Amino acid sequence: MDTNTILMIVGGVVLGIVLGYIIAKALEKNNASKLIKNAKSEANSILKEAKSEGEAIKKDKILQAKEKFIELKSEHEKVILSRDKKMAEAEKRTRDKESQISSELAKNKKANQSLEDKIKDYDFRLEFLEKKKEEVEKAHKSQIKQLEVISGLSAEDAKTQLVESLKGEAKTDAMSYIQDTLEEAKLTAQQEAKKVIINTIQRIGTEEAIDNCVSVFNIESDDVKGRIIGREGRNIRAIEAATGVEIIVDDTPEAIILSCFDSVRREIARLSLHKLVTDGRIHPARIEEIVKKTQKQIEQEIVEVGKRTVIDLGIHGLHPELIKLVGRMKYRSSYGQNLLQHSREVAKLCGVMAAELGLNPKLAKRAGLLHDIGKVPSSEADMETPHAILGMQWAEKHGEKPEVCNAIGAHHDEIEMTTLLSPIIQVCDAISGARPGARRQVLDSYIQRLKDLEDVAFGFNGVNKAYAIQAGRELRVMVESEKVSDEQAANLSFEISQKIQTDMTYPGQVKVTVIRETRAVNIAK
Repeated sequence: MDTNTILMIVGGVVLGIVLGYIIAKALEKNNASKLIKNAKSEANSILKEAKSEGEAIKKDKILQAKEKFIELKSEHEKVILSRDKKMAEAEKRTRDKESQISSELAKNKKANQSLEDKIKDYDFRLEFLEKKKEEVEKAHKSQIKQLEVISGLSAEDAKTQLVESLKGEAKTDAMSYIQDTLEEAKLTAQQEAKKVIINTIQRIGTEEAIDNCVSVFNIESDDVKGRIIGREGRNIRAIEAATGVEIIVDDTPEAIILSCFDSVRREIARLSLHKLVTDGRIHPARIEEIVKKTQKQIEQEIVEVGKRTVIDLGIHGLHPELIKLVGRMKYRSSYGQNLLQHSREVAKLCGVMAAELGLNPKLAKRAGLLHDIGKVPSSEADMETPHAILGMQWAEKHGEKPEVCNAIGAHHDEIEMTTLLSPIIQVCDAISGARPGARRQVLDSYIQRLKDLEDVAFGFNGVNKAYAIQAGRELRVMVESEKVSDEQAANLSFEISQKIQTDMTYPGQVKVTVIRETRAVNIAK
């Protein structure tokens, strides 16, 4: 090929490339314009939709704001109406009070005016009466002078003769009347008293049972006896030392006897044994722990018994300390008669008898229940005071009425009776104690001897506990190891035995055992 042909081919190729490029650019521009147009149309449609949605949201928010405004407005109106109502009511009350006050002022004004008028009238009448009195006195004096001239006696002589004659006649008439009245009163009083007492006794019927000095603790099998006794008797000694109760383990099948004159100690020992046997762990440390817990339990039970007794008898407003003393009477006896049952019976008898005589039965019940609280002293110093006087002192201390206090103190004639309630308490106490089988004199003297035996030991320094056991044939004395040495313990045993020998009357012999125990206690943490 020649050069021209090649040039033409090259030029055609270049021309084709240029035309192709121009065509491609034109097509690309056309496509871009279409895309822009489509994008603008889509943007316009989105804007329109957004605008419509914004308008809808705006309308919705405006509507909600209007509803909220209406709601707040209604609540505000309610508050305003409520305040207006209250203000109106307050104004009405104020007007009513003002009108009431004005009416009362008017009444007071009228009353004052009426009172002033009456005072003036009374002053006038008093002045008139004074004048009349002076006139009457003048007339009386002139008549007396005339009578003295006629009779030849002075007024004083005539008056003396008249008084002497009247005295003699009145004395004779009065003596005969008094004699007839006394005879009639004696017959009537005896009949009425017998009637009241018989009706009272018939309406109050109770069963009587003598309190004993022993309790029987039942066990499931005789194998338990060996566990209670312990190795070489250490458990039974620990129980006796902790409770002051004598434990008698003999051939009686399935039973252990607890002997003590103090029923509180017996009950503590019985409950402690029951807990120990149920738990199964019986050793000295456990025994001391159980006995302490049982003592607290008995104290709580005493309070509950007092509350139940007061509620049963319908007595209200009794001081808590007196309620506790009433509960303690459950574990005391008077000549073998349970003290709480005796006091309950006396309270019921007093209530019936007071009602028959037209007196206050509630006050009579109160005095009847409390008449023997002095028999449950809380300390040794109280034992020296007669129980009636001690009970009266406690009742006065805890705010009882004077009638009740006098009835308590006078029911054994240790003070003078000042109210009608006092003889009722005395009579009902005698009725309750005089029931057949109610009391046993020997038991009470026996218990008193055991108490006196323990009191002798408490009279020495360093004595912590003292227990009379084996029917008073042995006195066990627990001393404080810090205050009493071993040598002093031996001397103390001798001194106590000499004191018992010189001051007391007792059958047989009394063995005095002084126990001194030293303990070293540390705690591992």
